[in-house]
Amino acid sequence: MKRPVIDLDYLQNRLRELLAIPSPVGLTDEVVRYTCGQLDALGIDWELTRRGAIRGRLPGASGRPGRAVAAHLDTLGAMVRELKGNGRLAVSAVGTWSSRFAENARATLFTDRGRHRGTFLPLLASGHAFADQVDRQPVNWDQLEFRLDEHSAERDDLAALGVQVGDYLALDPGSEWLDNGYIVSRYLDDKAGVAALLAACKALLADDAALPIDFHPLFTISEEVGSGASAVLHGDIAELLSVDIAVCAPGQNSDERAVSIAAQDASGPFDYHLNRLLGELAAEHGVACRRDIYRYYRCDSGAALTAGCDIRTALIGFGTDATHGYERTHIDALRAVAELIALYAQCPPVAAREVVRDAGPPASP
Repeated sequence: MKRPVIDLDYLQNRLRELLAIPSPVGLTDEVVRYTCGQLDALGIDWELTRRGAIRGRLPGASGRPGRAVAAHLDTLGAMVRELKGNGRLAVSAVGTWSSRFAENARATLFTDRGRHRGTFLPLLASGHAFADQVDRQPVNWDQLEFRLDEHSAERDDLAALGVQVGDYLALDPGSEWLDNGYIVSRYLDDKAGVAALLAACKALLADDAALPIDFHPLFTISEEVGSGASAVLHGDIAELLSVDIAVCAPGQNSDERAVSIAAQDASGPFDYHLNRLLGELAAEHGVACRRDIYRYYRCDSGAALTAGCDIRTALIGFGTDATHGYERTHIDALRAVAELIALYAQCPPVAAREVVRDAGPPASP
């Protein structure tokens, strides 16, 4: 087994296209169709769950037990909570994030009749009107409203535009690629993980890699609200590796130019033996790697365990600054994530005794 060669142009092009598709939790049909198209282009078989998550399959020497790597297509967002008398919209968060990171963001409102552009604004949005009251305004979703770029001076104007409670709001990603390798955008969580997983699959196919057991790329659609991979797995999966953000902040050990292996997240410790395998693979093949603990978020693996799945779980991530805000990572981290996924796919299962080869026809007497 050799260190895989990751097609970085492919990875970055997929990421650009993914970021351009709005996909707050519950509004993921378009990004699911896009991802299915990418699997088709790679020649990877896939199926959809009832809710719309994607199960892919790269066949290995044995079909059972299989291993899965999951990344999530859903993102944070917002929803219309109230049509206000001043012609603006009160909003509610979709997913767990602070209203601080929505202030002054441009966004698209999705109604049953079409789309409208607008801006998230604090209630006191002008220093010329409110002076230093602006600086004393609390930070919470009740202090935020959405201003449509339409004539909407009162509630009836909003209704005439077809706006209703429950309509979705998707913030612009504001993506920027720098020549030094840094990538800055909203929603790198987890579209960068999706792009890295697709790039790892491409590398495995390009190398005609020998897979000891079936490898299942999974793409979930509700990680940001906690359910994630709770229902996308089937009984033949024995190992699940989640791909998500790795938090770069004071007190954390993650790095924006490396892959991080999580010892635990808020759901508890990950599988010791699977984590040790991942660390050994990174060290043996020169993949830039850190180890860290994430106390305040749960990933797809945690959701699967909560749902009662009897599987080994682990979490790797691309080092990311300002998670759930204007996020920043580096192409080196995404390459390292893709490399580690591809290396992991080529390893025997952690518990080799679980391998069950399909029985052939009975021998002739």
